[in-house]
Amino acid sequence: MTELFAQLLRQNFAELEAAARSWGSLAKKLGDTQAGCGKYVSGPLHRDKWAGVGADYGFAALEATESKLGTGRVNAQLIHAVLDTLHARMQESQRTLRNAVADAEKAGHTVRADGWVEPVEAVDPKYHNDPDYQGVQQRANTGLGGYRARIEAAVTEASTVCTQAAELLHQIDPFDLDKRYGADHTREDAVRVGEFLGVDRKSLPDGKDPKRTAEWWAGLDGEKRDMYLAAFPERLGTLDGLPTTVRDAANRTTLDMQLNDYALRENSLGHHDRYLYRSLGALKGRLDEGDTAPVEKQLYLLKYGLSKDGTAVISVGNPDTASNTAVFVPGTSHQLNSMGGDIDRMSKLQDAAGKRTPHGASDVAAVVWLDYDAPELDTSAGNADLSVLGISTDDRAQAGGVKLRDFTHGLRATHQGAQPTHLTVLGHSYGSTTVGAADAGGSGLGADDLVVMGSPGLTVNNAGQLHTDPRHLWVGAAKDDKVSEFASGLSLGPDPKVPWFGARQMYVDTHGHSGYWDDGSQSLGNQGRVIAGLEPENRGAAPWPDQPSYSPPAPRRWL
Repeated sequence: MTELFAQLLRQNFAELEAAARSWGSLAKKLGDTQAGCGKYVSGPLHRDKWAGVGADYGFAALEATESKLGTGRVNAQLIHAVLDTLHARMQESQRTLRNAVADAEKAGHTVRADGWVEPVEAVDPKYHNDPDYQGVQQRANTGLGGYRARIEAAVTEASTVCTQAAELLHQIDPFDLDKRYGADHTREDAVRVGEFLGVDRKSLPDGKDPKRTAEWWAGLDGEKRDMYLAAFPERLGTLDGLPTTVRDAANRTTLDMQLNDYALRENSLGHHDRYLYRSLGALKGRLDEGDTAPVEKQLYLLKYGLSKDGTAVISVGNPDTASNTAVFVPGTSHQLNSMGGDIDRMSKLQDAAGKRTPHGASDVAAVVWLDYDAPELDTSAGNADLSVLGISTDDRAQAGGVKLRDFTHGLRATHQGAQPTHLTVLGHSYGSTTVGAADAGGSGLGADDLVVMGSPGLTVNNAGQLHTDPRHLWVGAAKDDKVSEFASGLSLGPDPKVPWFGARQMYVDTHGHSGYWDDGSQSLGNQGRVIAGLEPENRGAAPWPDQPSYSPPAPRRWL
């Protein structure tokens, strides 16, 4: 212990602190470069619709470059975290050691150069035969063992943490920096470094309570937040109750890793994986394009999944800071490869609401929520597939409704404004069935307004069975909407547009099942009004009572 004791007692950790700070600075610069690559290079190219063989190769190269910059950023972040933690723990060991030495010397002991604490000679040794000698000596050296143990523990702790740090730094392999699989290897390194910092998977929230998840995140310091993001991005990206920017960063990291994995296995991918690879690549391009947009049009990837036909939750604008938030649930035949069109709809809804708010679109966030398995439906040429794979049962709506409730409760938990955001949940087609199931179950959606369009049913017998006030349940249906006309009232609950159901009519002036977002239409404008906290304008429509009386038909079992 001689050499380690003397070294720890005198050590100046300024150089170690400077090294940690330098690696942290490098991590930030690499992160800024990665973000800049998307914002100033790939983003504008996507926005300008660069296409062709050259574009295919070019975008693939840019994606690989951005991924490698991300790998380098995380590696530098991990080295910074190891050195910073090593610095903190070594300083703590040094304080412990110096305090133990000072306390021992204050008690009259001598601490040798090798760290050994000599006993106090309270009585001249020549009196060792005196009957009281042993008692006096024992009382004088009562704390001797404690001082020795404290000094040994401090030196042992310093030695242990040095060994652990050295092993971790050795495992962070620079060979990964220029490889497409490097990001995944770096995540494995992050898990090991996380354990060194006291960050592990067991301490992650279970995801059952968005409010508790928000409180957990708020209680972490910046370094631990960074480490959780580096080590467990696939988990953090799914947790309702985490800030929008955190989920976006986590999901973009896992999206890059997934695309890298597909790229490495491209020649052996099956049909389904090829579909997902193309769909995720298109999603990545749309996100990159969004990086060049104004602040209110920035895109946030709040979730994505690879099950079935793929799922995704994307927000136009940040719901954590918006005064008005819209959550749109698409219906039949929507899947991952249709996300581009849904994002366009969200942008239209944001603009329509922004025209009715004091600060325009910056007051509004519009989220497309496709985190459930939307059924398939063919309404072409007047056909309506109402099979079990379509909209004949509410099984998928009930399963999706649980997730939708957690999501909206998470939005409530993460909102940063002085006043709660005005929350509107909109559902189209079978998406309205999912909205109905979500609001009827549990504690409801916590929404201020519900809007359903082209609905085949809301899974309830009347509006009073929902948690949302019926006066804030708006139903829109075009006269030639085949789903609303022929499917509503069959198996998913009564037709919500009939007066006795208890909802309120929202005037629409568009045609068909998917025209509700036509540019310049009153259908779009009325949705915008509701999102902005206003009532829709019922041009040409007979007004429905503000507080309808319920006169449901004879009891019937609705599936």
